[in-house]
Amino acid sequence: MKKILTLMLATTSLAFAQNSVSPITQPVPQGSVPKTTSPAPVPGYTLAPPPPAYAPMKVGNFTFDVQERMRYEMRDNNFDFNSAVNGVQDAAWLLQRFRLGVGYDVNPWIKLYVQGQDVREIGGDRGHTIGVNGAEGDDLFDILKAYVQIGNLKKGFSSTLGRQFLAFGDQRLIGPLEWANQARTFDAFKFRYTGSKWSADLFTASPVNFNTYKWNKSDLLDQTDHRNAFISGLYFSTLFVPFNTTTDFYALHYRDDGQANFGPPIGSTSFVNLGTLWKGDPKKLNGFDYDLELDFQTGKVGGRSLTAYAGHLGSGYNWLKSPWKPRFGLQFNYASGDGSPNDKKVGTFQNLFPTNHLFYGYMDTTAWMNMYNPQVNFSFMPTAKMKVMLDYHLFWNANNADSWYRSNGTTKVRPVNTAALNASSFRGQELDFTVSYKVTPHVNILSGYSYFIAGDYLKQTGAGSNAQFGYLQMQIDF
Repeated sequence: MKKILTLMLATTSLAFAQNSVSPITQPVPQGSVPKTTSPAPVPGYTLAPPPPAYAPMKVGNFTFDVQERMRYEMRDNNFDFNSAVNGVQDAAWLLQRFRLGVGYDVNPWIKLYVQGQDVREIGGDRGHTIGVNGAEGDDLFDILKAYVQIGNLKKGFSSTLGRQFLAFGDQRLIGPLEWANQARTFDAFKFRYTGSKWSADLFTASPVNFNTYKWNKSDLLDQTDHRNAFISGLYFSTLFVPFNTTTDFYALHYRDDGQANFGPPIGSTSFVNLGTLWKGDPKKLNGFDYDLELDFQTGKVGGRSLTAYAGHLGSGYNWLKSPWKPRFGLQFNYASGDGSPNDKKVGTFQNLFPTNHLFYGYMDTTAWMNMYNPQVNFSFMPTAKMKVMLDYHLFWNANNADSWYRSNGTTKVRPVNTAALNASSFRGQELDFTVSYKVTPHVNILSGYSYFIAGDYLKQTGAGSNAQFGYLQMQIDF
């Protein structure tokens, strides 16, 4: 049945050009704003990935878009840090993603959009179930986006109802996670109003769960799901600070029916996240930039009382007059951990639905949870089409009584036991080398190599081998 409906979707789907193709094609160097030839974004989108620099195909009131992405990956010791064991994650595979969208503008105030997606993992021994053994897995042609937009941003407001991507600020808490083969999407309602120097987004959303052989459903629509997760919020962006590209304030609320991340649930989850994000404009600061994000959480997780904190501070210098556009930056990331696994309190910062691949190392070993992460960033553009990035990371646990969480926020690198409590908190170092090349406005090539040097925490809690990650990706968009 799904295959028949897949064919129907491919031939009858509706989409519109403004949101037809996902714009993230490559990692964004920390602290910098992606270069684009598009017009300057409105407030609130200054930090979001830019729209594509090409025009999707348009026929009358219809628009069509197609994306094909292939990424070949090789990983060694990324998951167990143990060279003595050849696990299923220590291998190579090809990740393939195909998207087809068709849109229709009913009139200037009503736009319809549906986009289908097919993802496959080819080769390797991880299996084809998404999330099992770290696999990207298979998801046969399914609905990635399907919504109606009512309103007109040129007139100041719009509302979007249906399956859609959500991205706010730097995506440290909410983003589409486009690095993952299947990405992340929500069944959501979002209302947006834009003034001359400020914008506001009000939204409520339920995350969609990807299923290999069934239609993907959100917690809202899946009657068999027992998580019932919802996230709602108000995101306010301003241009009132004259030397900032944006100054944002936001309040988020997350709830579910209870989770077992911190022991058997003794109640439901419901907490509030209050935060702010500031981004300095290097053109107004004589080449210097800075970005600051601070967050505080309070409420309950699995029935346990939550009080948690997180922060990011980065600064850099841009050689604006150099044709190679070099930038050198320093940054520090922190997220609180839990001090005792046996009480009825949680001190671990909850990372929500982030795009962590952009921030804490491209090997995806780390979430914005229970961590210290200072880093050095350097980038330059030897040609207008090529960008080279070099990032160096150091990692520590904020508290050894808590776990080291991978980028998905749930998988743990090592169990919390006597060895972990008495070990050094130093996890290790990571070096990321990345090259992006824009062959044409429609074709982008991305390649990278990462090397992780195991620290004393790994060596004192089990195997402590170094790890490697290499990849080559091509993405074609029309």
